[in-house]
Amino acid sequence: MAVGVSVQHGLFSRKASLIYSFPRKIALNGVCIQRVAEIQSVRASTNTAGENQHSEKYCLNLVRSRDYEGFLSSLLLPEEARRSSLALRAFNVELAQVKDSISQKTIGLMRMQFWKTAIEEIYRDDPPNQPVSTELWKAVKTHGLTKRWLMRIVTEREKDLDDRAYRNLQELEKYSENTQSSLFYLLLECLGVKNVHADHAASHIGKAQGITTCLRATPYNSSRRKVYLPMDICMLRGASQEDFIRGSREKNVRDVVFDIASQAHVHLEHARSFSHNVPAAATPAFLPTVVLEDYLQRVRKADFDVFHKSLLNRNPLLPFQLYLRSWKKTF
Repeated sequence: MAVGVSVQHGLFSRKASLIYSFPRKIALNGVCIQRVAEIQSVRASTNTAGENQHSEKYCLNLVRSRDYEGFLSSLLLPEEARRSSLALRAFNVELAQVKDSISQKTIGLMRMQFWKTAIEEIYRDDPPNQPVSTELWKAVKTHGLTKRWLMRIVTEREKDLDDRAYRNLQELEKYSENTQSSLFYLLLECLGVKNVHADHAASHIGKAQGITTCLRATPYNSSRRKVYLPMDICMLRGASQEDFIRGSREKNVRDVVFDIASQAHVHLEHARSFSHNVPAAATPAFLPTVVLEDYLQRVRKADFDVFHKSLLNRNPLLPFQLYLRSWKKTF
């Protein structure tokens, strides 16, 4: 009898031990699960932060290496617009370098289609896993950027894959409006500026930028046996594409450069005619006018010889000139 009681007592003790230890195991398991979740959360946030830094750094390095003047201008923007500006300029660089990096138009069309799809996905909050797309998505979310301007840049760049000279100056101006001016409209949105006078100024500055860029790229394009200068002006001045390919410095070639540079200057002055009505908040977007003014002055001093060696060198005073213009809040 005593043995039976002892056995039963042993069983009761064992059961009690299991019952009391069971909540402790659950509690320990709960703590472990919670700890694992916390670690995973920290890792996820760390990965996200790392990806954010990677995409931001990628855009910054891309713009600094491919659009140095745009890079300097972006650094002088207000902090809240700086990152978005670099994203937009990186997007512009990605599109601009398609034409020079392809051997077949079909490949260029595929890359342009990628960006059209990317923009659609960005506005559905599902950007592709690509650094520029990621930064562009953040810019769109932060500033509510207009989709139409982004699509217009891609569409116009896509048309430009035909790789031919502009038929006339008006065609070059239209291209400049749809690409460069659209970029300025987006920069104004990053600065929170909605002003019709600022938009008019941006339109003319964009045209001046596109025309000047076409001139500046002439030595490089000529070295690749390509000439994109407006054909109507070349014909008017009696200059052939072969003259530019040979790097001719004859008067007829310089006259073509003079006519094109003059039109860029006209747009620049027209933009400045709106300066009294443009809000001060918009002026940081127009800092590239310093670059345009600098090149047009230097090409004039070179007697409109677009192949002059002085035009191939970067202006060492440009950072200071940009900073001074930024401080004055003028364009």
